[in-house]
Amino acid sequence: MHPNVLIRPIRPGDAPLLAAAHASLSPETVRLRYLAPKPRLTAGELRYLTEVDGIDHVAFIALRAEDPSRVAAVARWVRSAQDPAAAEAAVVVADDLQSQGLGRRMGMVLADAARERGIRRFTATMLRENVAAHRLFAAISDRLTTTYEGGVEELVAELADAA
Repeated sequence: MHPNVLIRPIRPGDAPLLAAAHASLSPETVRLRYLAPKPRLTAGELRYLTEVDGIDHVAFIALRAEDPSRVAAVARWVRSAQDPAAAEAAVVVADDLQSQGLGRRMGMVLADAARERGIRRFTATMLRENVAAHRLFAAISDRLTTTYEGGVEELVAELADAA
C-alpha cells in the first residue's frame, strides 16, 4: 500500500522543499540516485530541477498528505536532444517511504506524461545494485534492454502504447 500523497507538477517555488528533501536523504539513497555522493543541491541545480518547461523536461513532486511541506518523492524525465522520442528518466523516494509502491506510482505518472508528449522510450543510467530502480523500470515496461560498462548500467525501457 503506497503512502497517502498529493502528486502534482513541480514548480519553481518548490526549490526550498526540494533542497530540504535532498538534505534528508540517506547517503545510500543519494548515491543510488546520483551515482556518487552529493551533499547538497546548488542554486543552479535547484533552478534546473524546478524550472521545467513541461514539454522537454517534465517533473512531478509527491507531497505528504499529512504534511505538504515534506516531499515524499520526485520523478522527472528530460527529452533527448539527439533522439526526441527518448527521455532520460529518474525517480527518488524519501527513505522512510521506500518499498511501499510510491516509486512505481511516480513512474506510471511519468510514463503517462511521456506518452502524451511523444516519448516512446525511457533511458536511465544506474548502478547495477539499484534493485529498486530495476523493479521500477520493469513495472513501466516489459521491453527492457540493458548494457553494462564499469559497474554502471544503461537501461532502455520501451513504453507501451497508452491503454
